[in-house]
Amino acid sequence: MDKDKHSSPLWTREFLGMSLGNFLIYITQYAMIAALPIVIMTEYGGGDVEAGLAMTFFQVGTVAARPCAGILIDSLNKRRLMLAITTAFFLVMTAFAFASALSVLYGLRLLHGIIFAVATTTAAAIAALILPPARKGEGIGYFALSTNLAMVVGPMIGLLLMEHFSASALFCLLSVLAAVSIAAGGGQKLPDAVILPEKRSARTLSVSTFIERKALPPALIAGILFFAYGSVLTFIPLYTRSLGLSSETSLFYACYAGAILVTRPWIGRILDRKGPDYTIYPGLLLFAAGMFLLGTITELSGLVVAALLLGAGFGAVTPALQTLAVRSAPPSRAGVATATYFWSLDISVGLAAAGLGVVAVTYGYAFTYSIVDVAVIALGTVCYALWRRTVKTH
Repeated sequence: MDKDKHSSPLWTREFLGMSLGNFLIYITQYAMIAALPIVIMTEYGGGDVEAGLAMTFFQVGTVAARPCAGILIDSLNKRRLMLAITTAFFLVMTAFAFASALSVLYGLRLLHGIIFAVATTTAAAIAALILPPARKGEGIGYFALSTNLAMVVGPMIGLLLMEHFSASALFCLLSVLAAVSIAAGGGQKLPDAVILPEKRSARTLSVSTFIERKALPPALIAGILFFAYGSVLTFIPLYTRSLGLSSETSLFYACYAGAILVTRPWIGRILDRKGPDYTIYPGLLLFAAGMFLLGTITELSGLVVAALLLGAGFGAVTPALQTLAVRSAPPSRAGVATATYFWSLDISVGLAAAGLGVVAVTYGYAFTYSIVDVAVIALGTVCYALWRRTVKTH
């Protein structure tokens, strides 16, 4: 019987479509992160402050829209919502090519953030709902790969296009990718049980309308860990340059993604069959070890090993916490539960860029990684242990 449960189909056309749509949406964001500062400096005559503001406007849009995304997902036909939001995504990507001033670019980045929040939350919620219950952890782990791979491919695309072509070529390709996301994410036939909202009586708006309380513990724990991860996302290019390894930054991200790719099949199966403790505790240990090593490296071999440890560790922890967040709520609240999880991550990464930036400037990148980030991971571990003890007690 147990064998039948675990042989339920995972790689359905619908699941592949949502994963591809999510991958394409994330690629545009990571390509923008890498290339937009260059565009602002070369095409608009801006500097570091103006380049930073482009990310700020995007982040404001994402953080503001994420809680509302959960309500939309649980209240509307999910297929129609995905079709509408990917179409809006295509229109905004196309509009970037016609931005005549920085103010227009900032407005588009704000819209981009809003649409990104709704689109990625919708894709993740639908993917979680169409997965077999007995393989949900494994499936969410594979779905998260679409984000991990985009983190590697996106910056490479953005930088290569800016190096060999122009901003027009960049925005043209991103528009094409956005168009494909319409067919991949919005063009799927989905069962009514997944896409139709549950009929419920009208109720007044409250905090619980926007936040799924049961999903908060894993979401907040993931937020703590993403705070540490935010320093990797933000400062690795600057750190490798300070070490004289700037040409190896892409290798760091490739090794990081490679570790996730290799370990993900085992991680998902262990999560579904043994439970989250068997993936989260070892993952936290590897994540902390990788972060400590990252702060002590002096040569390329150390950078590669640190990337492998970080990828294996962080890649084991985050899908498990996302699975716990989604499983904590009934299917009718899957959208709000997913939004609650991602909202915590959005806020944490934003706070990390500012808070850890001050630490890095004052005490250096090595101290930030080997001491501060390891302490943050330790805090996340303690919070997880206390929460799991509470859950098991009740």
